[in-house]
Order: sequence, then structure tokens, then C-alpha cells
Amino acid sequence: MGQKINKVVLAYSGGLDTSIIIPWLKENYNCTVIAFAADLGQGEELSGLEEKAIATGASKCYVENLQKEFVKEYIWPTLKAGAIYEGQYLLGTSFARPLIAKRQVEIAEIEGADAVAHGCTGKGNDQVRFELTFKAFNPKLKVIAPWREWDIRSREDAIAYAQEKNIPITATKEKIYSNDRNIWHISHEGGDLEDPWNAPKSEMFVLTKSPEEAPDKPTIVEIGFEKGVPIAVNGERMKAVQLLQVLNRVAGENAVGRADIVENRLVGMKSRGVYETPGGTLLYAAHRELETLVLDRDILHFKEMLAPKYAELVYNGAWFTPLREALDAFVESTQKHVTGTVRLKLYKGNCIIVGRKSPYSLYREELATFGEEDVYDQIDAKGFINLFGLPIKVRALVEMDWGRKPGYSEPDYSKFKRD
Repeated sequence: MGQKINKVVLAYSGGLDTSIIIPWLKENYNCTVIAFAADLGQGEELSGLEEKAIATGASKCYVENLQKEFVKEYIWPTLKAGAIYEGQYLLGTSFARPLIAKRQVEIAEIEGADAVAHGCTGKGNDQVRFELTFKAFNPKLKVIAPWREWDIRSREDAIAYAQEKNIPITATKEKIYSNDRNIWHISHEGGDLEDPWNAPKSEMFVLTKSPEEAPDKPTIVEIGFEKGVPIAVNGERMKAVQLLQVLNRVAGENAVGRADIVENRLVGMKSRGVYETPGGTLLYAAHRELETLVLDRDILHFKEMLAPKYAELVYNGAWFTPLREALDAFVESTQKHVTGTVRLKLYKGNCIIVGRKSPYSLYREELATFGEEDVYDQIDAKGFINLFGLPIKVRALVEMDWGRKPGYSEPDYSKFKRD
């Protein structure tokens, strides 16, 4: 392949792509392959993974539980930022890749490897997320991306290769979805979903019930926060991983957390994906609601302006960059009073805010009331409106001088000549 590789660390999931990459690397680079799988909460997908990697040619397989780090150092900062890509995507795959790639580099250094590899296609976003992280932590490592090198051009080709090499896989030509699962979400792409007119099939969903299957009675959930970080469910304090697991379960039972999205990939094309993010959907709704209670108007509005930029950075794989760190510093400063509890009602796919409270609440009943009070003098509003509306008033006066009715069609400026 044009370069000598002695040892490579492969980001390994045991799925179709990475399963066939192990023998392909050995055949084409004559190198030692070490597999690395990060346990980010994908559950039963990890069963037998080490044995499978060794059986298909890996000399060693690391399987490491990184769930705590994932939740506390990647999910919570993104949640606190309010970052949602294109208004819908809660970034479940996006912020998982930098963590995996960072640890992959560390293992490469421990093992004395001279290369790292991934199973991302040349059309997707993940190749960028992996490789920007490789560059951030060890730009001297060689990067092997088989999808940019081999003759395999489709998932059907990949399945045929696996069958030829007797590699056990779960994908078939009938069941050909590409999935990515972790404790935050599961994504579904490919197959019949590639036609955006096709509705997702009910059997495809893993984490969420359909609204039709959900309970006929609503479920009430209270989520407690401390400085922007979720700490409790229904008054019970929990550690990060447990809290997310509990919320995933209750939201999924109530059909909350599905999103069917056509998104703009970093490489320039549109793609269609179906995402299940049950617990995350509750957390975003609750966190945003608590911020409306405790943040003043200017901070809240400015933070809302920055959130899409933060989401774009995460989506594009620019996690380990000075800009993301600078945005984190700003976000962290806004969260010192984001402490309190939000009550949610879950019912057949709906997540409804029904209560919020905080010791730092800026809401004051004596100001908001329509009853009698002596804190706010309503007569002051007259002067405020006169000053606030002065530019509008001046424009209207000018239009009247021109003989036009204010606020309607554009005047014909050609009729007016300068003296």
C-alpha cells in the first residue's frame, strides 16, 4: 500500500466494517493488528468481542469501560452548552468519536504502534472526528482508512467479503442498517432509510417504544441539577452513568426521544438518519427550562447564539480545539446558578414541562403579578416606550413629510430632490 506498517491499533466495534478490516490489514500491510473497543454503554454488542477480534486475526483486543468519562467530560459539557446540531441532532455519535480516538492514540503509544486505523467511510463525518483527534494527540502516527483504499464500494460488497473470509457478522443484505449505539443514543442509517420518503420500520427501534405502545397514563419525572449538571431523578441523587440509564429507561417506555433527521454532513452531502436519544431528550428540555428561570435575559440570549456554533464544532470533530475550550469556559461561568429541579410529564412521545424551581430563580411573583403591587411602577413604562420607539417615530414623521402613509409601501425617492 505504499508505506511500511509494523503495528496498527484499530478502533474496533465488532460490526461489519471493522470485522473485515482486521484480515484486510493483515493481508495488505502484513502488520500486527491490535483491536481497541471502547465500552460507551452499547450493552450486549460487547459480548464476545475480544474473542471475535482474536479469531479474525487480531493479536490483542482491548475492551475498556469509558462510560463515566464519556458522560462527565463529553456529554455534560455539551448539554450545559445547549448544543443541538441543526436544531434536532443531540450529537450522540459526534462527541463519542473524540474520546475513542484519544484513547486509541494512548494505546498505540503503550503498544509501540506506528499506525492507527478506523472503519469510517470516505463519505461520512466520523473519519474527520477520528483523524482530527489523532492529529491533536500524536500527528506522527500513520492513519489507515481502508474505505478510502480498498476495492469494496458498498455494504453489500463488505458482506460478501465477510462471507468469503468466514467472518461472523450480524448484517445481512436484508438487514443492512448501519447503527451506532452508546449510553446517550442509538443511530440508524442506510438501507431503506436512504430514501427520505420511507418511514422508519417499527422493528428497527431499540431504545424507545412507539407512541401506540406507550402507557395510557402520563409519567411524572423530576430532574435535579447542580451548577448545570444533572444529579438526581425524583429526588434521589445518582451518579452520572446511573442517572442517564434511569432516564433512558423511563423516557423510552413513554416513547420519548425519537428524531428522524435529514442533516448536512461536514463533507457537503445530506444524509438521513433516525436517532433514539430518550434520556438526553429529557435532560435537554429540563436544563433549558431551568436556565430560563435563573439566567438573565442578556446571558440567556447570548448563550443561545453560541450554542449552534458549539454544536457545529462537536459535529465537525473539532472537540480538542482552543475554540471549544474557550466556549466551555464561557458556558461554565453561566452555570454557577443553574441549580434546581424541573418536573416533566411524559406521555406517548411528548415531553411536557409542568414545573420548575430554583433557589436562584430570577422570577419574582410580585413583579409578574397582574394584581396590586408596589415594586414596579407601571407609569414608568410610558417613558421607556417613548425612548425605545423613538427611531420608529422619527421614520414615520419623515414618511408623513413625504406625503406617504407611515408603515406601508416604500416611498418613491425620485420625487424628492436635494436643495
